[in-house]
Formats: sequence, structure tokens, C-alpha cells
Amino acid sequence: MNSERRFNPPCGPVIGRVAGPVVKASGIPYARAQRFQPPHPVADWSEPCLAMDPAPACPQWRIRELESVSGSQTGGLPQREDCQNLTVTLPKDLQDGELLPVMVWIHGGSYITGAGDAPIYDPAALVSEQRVVVVAVTYRLGAFGYLGGPGRTANLGLCDQLSALEWVQRNIASFGGDPDAVTVFGQSAGGDAVAHLMATPRAATLFRRAIMQSPPLGISRGRAKMTAAMSAAGPQLSDQASVKEVLQLQEKARVAGARFGLRGLMPFGPAFGASPLPAETQVDDAWRAVAPHIDIMITHTAEETRLFIPVAHPVSWVREIPVLGAGATRLLSALATRLIYVTGIRSFLRRHSRAGGRAHYFVVRWAAPGNFYGAAHGIDLALLFGTRENTAGLEMLQGASWEELQEAGRAVRALWAGFARGTRLPERGSIPGGSA
Repeated sequence: MNSERRFNPPCGPVIGRVAGPVVKASGIPYARAQRFQPPHPVADWSEPCLAMDPAPACPQWRIRELESVSGSQTGGLPQREDCQNLTVTLPKDLQDGELLPVMVWIHGGSYITGAGDAPIYDPAALVSEQRVVVVAVTYRLGAFGYLGGPGRTANLGLCDQLSALEWVQRNIASFGGDPDAVTVFGQSAGGDAVAHLMATPRAATLFRRAIMQSPPLGISRGRAKMTAAMSAAGPQLSDQASVKEVLQLQEKARVAGARFGLRGLMPFGPAFGASPLPAETQVDDAWRAVAPHIDIMITHTAEETRLFIPVAHPVSWVREIPVLGAGATRLLSALATRLIYVTGIRSFLRRHSRAGGRAHYFVVRWAAPGNFYGAAHGIDLALLFGTRENTAGLEMLQGASWEELQEAGRAVRALWAGFARGTRLPERGSIPGGSA
């Protein structure tokens, strides 16, 4: 049986590969850019693009502390500055003329780590079970994508994401995707990115629905002073500066941002008042204007910040308090979850609904039985994208069998894809089922 599949989108011929029940066209370039400069579309090609290998990650420091808990952010992918590539995954048994809902994945990682093709984001089950087309986007991070200042343009990672969405509009029909049924979905910084994509001028022409998973909306506003301090933290780099020098500049900027309280927990990110975003005083109006045109679903886990307590040195000692440690940990987690996630999420939902938009709100309460991490930040990723290989040995999942993970995962994938298809859902709920 032929393991290759040929596609003929407007950008030029693409050759993908069969991978079990799906076909993957991996690492397709959607844009290129000079360092610290806006992206431009890749010129159309005539020779086939051999889309066989995963997209490389943006250069980044490895963050080891949480890999044993929730998995590696890159899975050992090669790293390259020219990282504006995407991967299309579609059902192997796609019929001629069939157009399926499209789900465009924006990975998280605090805007400094991660990659669209990291193994922890394997979309094969979502695609094959739910008959959707998934597009995973890799974009510029950290100092490469989100640090303005001398010789540097802000919001480059956001501009990369917009370029990818423009590519999807032009080309996805050739892969069996419906350009009029595009849902953008992302988790953590990826969910925050989705919210900011909604505030850009062309949002309603690029996607119809949006899923924001654990977006830290409580720390996404009032960042101007921090952003200015980070931009001023390092000098302008020459064009010949090495990748390592850029990453060293990034670390200086991170340290400069760390002193700004909770916002300093995710110092990199979109900057208001820099193209393509409006000024912060105008962003609420932008979100209200787009509300009637984009349906939204926002989710968060019940115990988001339990993931970080063991590695956050200022508070990690709390769990060791005799007798009171467990209760103190629960209280600390609940407070931080509310401040960083819940309050901002509920405010976003209220504004969207009052402006005439359709909004859904779900809390992920599933957790591995008896596990310290409970329903922590990122557990929804294991439900959406979990395979035997990418979940094996993860501390967050210890205590749950593969069968239990699969049962919950199938329900989550059905809910996410149902939203992408436009199925009517309850306004509120929890996972597993119940009222939020």
C-alpha cells in the first residue's frame, strides 16, 4: 500500500505520509522572516514539498523541572530560527470532495518553550475519532517573537500565527478542510494567543470559532511597564549575533520581567498598542466588536496551579508543613488559580456574551486517582492528545490506567470537535460531566 499522499494546494504540490489511521503533511513552510522582523508568505513552489519530517522548534532553553510531570515541550525536535512551519493531519479515509471542520492548534509554553509538532500534541486520535483536520502551528518564541525594543519588532509570534491562518484560508481545502469552519484552539500561552488573535482586525475572516484552554487572562493586562523594562534589558544585537546570544538576551529580559509580581510569571507575550493589536484602552471594544462573529469556548482545570507548587521555590515548602501541608497547598492552589485564570476567564466570557456572542465555559475536573497534582494545569492535554507513548510514566497521570485516560479522553475529544462542528453545547459544564 502506498504510504505517500500527494496534495495540490495553491501554494504548490505537497507530499505527505500515511501514519496509521491518519495522513500527515509535516513541516510545511507558511512564512519566513528576517530576525526580529515581520513574516512574509513563502513564495509558491512548483517542485513537490516533501512534508515528511516534523516542523523544527523555535530555538529555546530546555526547561527540565516539569518534564517528568507533564512531558517534554519539544520531545527532542531539532531547533531552527526559520521555524514558521505547520503540519496538517487528516483522516486517511477522506473521501473526494469531503470538507471537514478545521482545528488550528496553537501550542503553549509561556511563549518561551514548545513546538507545534512536539510528541505530547499528537492529534491522531482527535482526527481519526472525530473526522476533523488539525493544523499544528510552530511560531517564534521569546526574544525571537515577543521582545520589542532597539532593532526589534514586537508581536512577531502573533504575526506568525496570523500568517499561518492566512495560509489555512488559502490552502486547506486541498487537504479536505473547510475554510469556512475553522476553529483556533490553544492551551495556556496558546489560549492567551487565541484571545489576542480575536482582537486583531481580520480575525472574523480567518476563523469562526475559538477554544481557549487555561488562558492566564488574569495576568494579560497592565503589562506595559514590565514590557518596557524587558525591552530595555538588553542592547540591540547585530545581524551576526548567534542564536545563543539571542537566548542570553532573552534571559536578561526574563529576569527584568520577573520582579513584576504575578505578571512576571509569564513575562513574554503580545503587547498592546503594537501592530496588529490595538492599544490596551481599546482592546475591550475590539473584543466586543468581534463577539457576534466568533463563538468561543473557554476551559480551565479545577486546580491549575498545583502543577507549579513543587517547583516554585517561594511556596514549595508549604506542602511540607506537618499536618497542615495538604490543606495549605489546596488553599494556595485555589487562590492562585482564581487570580491567574478564573477571574480573567469569567470576565472575558461575560463581555463576549453581553456583546452578542455565543460563549461556553467548562471546568476540567478529571484527575488520576490519589495523585498529588489532581486536575492540574496541562492535564487536558493528556486527554486531548494522549497516546500510550507520550503519557507513559508521567507523574501527573500516575494512579490512572490507560483505559481510564482513554475513556475521559474520548469524551473530551468529542466535546472539542463538537464545538468545532457547530454542535449546540450547554453554556456551562464540567469534565467529566456535571454543572460547573
